[in-house]
Amino acid sequence: MKKTLGLSLLVLLIWSCSRKTAEEYGQVTNNPTYYHDAIDKVTEVIIHDIFSPPVASRIYSYATLAGYEALVHSDERFQSLDGQFKDFSGVPQPEEGKEYCYPLASINALLTVARSQTFTVDKYDDFENGVYEDFKNAGVPSDVYERSIEYGQAIAAKVMEFAKGDNYAQTRGLRYTVKNEPGFWVPTPPQYGDAMEPYWMTIRPLLLDSANQFTPPPPPRYSLDKSSPFWKELMEVYDISKSRTEEQESMAWFWDDNAFVMNVQGHVMFANKKMTPGGHWLAIAKTVLKNQEKSMIESAEAYLMVSTALHEAFICSWEEKYRSEKIRPETVINAEFDPDWVPFLQTPPFPEYTSGHSTISAASAEALTGLLGDNVAFTDSTEYEYGHGVKTFPSFREAATACSYSRMYGGIHYRSGCEQGQAAGIRIGQYVLEKTKTRK
Repeated sequence: MKKTLGLSLLVLLIWSCSRKTAEEYGQVTNNPTYYHDAIDKVTEVIIHDIFSPPVASRIYSYATLAGYEALVHSDERFQSLDGQFKDFSGVPQPEEGKEYCYPLASINALLTVARSQTFTVDKYDDFENGVYEDFKNAGVPSDVYERSIEYGQAIAAKVMEFAKGDNYAQTRGLRYTVKNEPGFWVPTPPQYGDAMEPYWMTIRPLLLDSANQFTPPPPPRYSLDKSSPFWKELMEVYDISKSRTEEQESMAWFWDDNAFVMNVQGHVMFANKKMTPGGHWLAIAKTVLKNQEKSMIESAEAYLMVSTALHEAFICSWEEKYRSEKIRPETVINAEFDPDWVPFLQTPPFPEYTSGHSTISAASAEALTGLLGDNVAFTDSTEYEYGHGVKTFPSFREAATACSYSRMYGGIHYRSGCEQGQAAGIRIGQYVLEKTKTRK
């Protein structure tokens, strides 16, 4: 009996000595690189699966919400968004007095939600398994590991339940009827694609009172009178296309962010997959978060705030697009005086007013400015791998302004669409900062 008791005590002593503390394994697991890489993996799958920009913003918003909520208890300065977003309440809580590896729970929750919103889920496998292996090798005790995974799954389940109530499923397959009336949007070459997400304004906002809360002023009335405001804006787009500078061309190409560009060579058509506008701004966030050496929870907060701004901005912009249904420059120019004219950028398949890219960029810039500071210079190499070069900007707001005017340089937007889109985006971003409280 004494030998058995002594052996048990010896085993317990050895186990207690070999069991790593949260501080010890946290030296590996509390690394924001894991979170940055997880967001990158979601972006990779979004690009592969060719999700439209509005749908991509929805994926990012739910995935980053799950990642943040599973991590929030790792730092007492931060608080849950339970009760802050519409219909989002009853978030699972960690068991009091129990040890958790919150970074593990966070990565698990983020990727579980991302899997539920995307198609090619096997693309997550190697990355996710690699993270888990790193955490095990770091010495996360088995009971803590299992408990943390369970907590991540509980958070993910809550967010996925929340996502089901946003009217997304109900809008799948709904079609838009082209009016074929003067001044109204019609599909554009080369693919003459169906209208993209014509019912996106019915998606439940996270914070907004309604989709038309930040409605811009009406666009210039369609007119072929050469003295009208509309015709002047149209000719500005056309004139820029004939005298576009190298810098304007470079800026237009840099901010293209067209998720699905159709190329036509003779009778052959093929598509290029690229970053969405939302993915571009999350990549900008990553660049500055790394430059400023922000922690994992600070990074999770920033990704969540940018994703929230993106989500709300797309709803607002799409509400205006399908209310005003404004015709694209390409359609008018081809029909009225230059049938061979082609814009520098490919016209995306939805109405012109307002510029969605201008709106979501301004909203994202406001969110990042509020979190990371104004006049924060950064070098953006997001699109380098897609052949779009590298640009340096003195601030987030300057980048958003450059992006906005790039749409006019690219021949796909009028000045009013760019400027009013940016103005609305600024208001949306500031509203998101005002209404979302992540700090106690």
